[in-house]
Amino acid sequence: MERDGRTAEPDKRGLRREFLSVRNRLTADDVREAGRALAERALELPELVRGGTVAAYVSVGSEPGTLALLDALRARGVRVLLPALLPDNDLDWGEYTGPGSLARVQHGGKMALFEPSGTRLGPDAVTAADVVLLPGLAVDARGMRLGRGGGSYDRVLARLERAGAHPRLVVLLYDTEVVARVPAEAHDKPVHAVVTPSGVRRFPGP
Repeated sequence: MERDGRTAEPDKRGLRREFLSVRNRLTADDVREAGRALAERALELPELVRGGTVAAYVSVGSEPGTLALLDALRARGVRVLLPALLPDNDLDWGEYTGPGSLARVQHGGKMALFEPSGTRLGPDAVTAADVVLLPGLAVDARGMRLGRGGGSYDRVLARLERAGAHPRLVVLLYDTEVVARVPAEAHDKPVHAVVTPSGVRRFPGP
């Protein structure tokens, strides 16, 4: 696939619309129940049993819920980092210390996000993570992730590579979002595992 978007991006845009359409039909109860099940499955990952530092995110809208997982990780003594969106779509990071440490932030015409309200640690803070939990819309049999298209996590993955950091990369999805194949470009990086409400699937990884 070409990197300039002439071939891969139209396919990605169409797929994003399809997956978002399915998510948007979910009820609030569907999302909450999926979040509880997803937390149970994720907490079975050995990488999340050992403690250390996990870079995560706060789910919004119809994304698989992450708050139950964030609180369970903190209860285990894990240091949890959460992103804060910068004007150029890069991500800064702050520490999650409970629901009271979150602030609802409206970024222009984009969806409001819940971000850490405490001290900002800088974009490079993610390089200290042992595990990075990634949002997405789908993942395929190779471990290639389809994101929302904003590029924020492409920057995160590039920053990890430049720093020589090798955290485990885990994407959190619904069961129907694990598919045979998604469009991938030369700069796309596979993840190590996907967690869905029904279980964990591992990939060879980068």
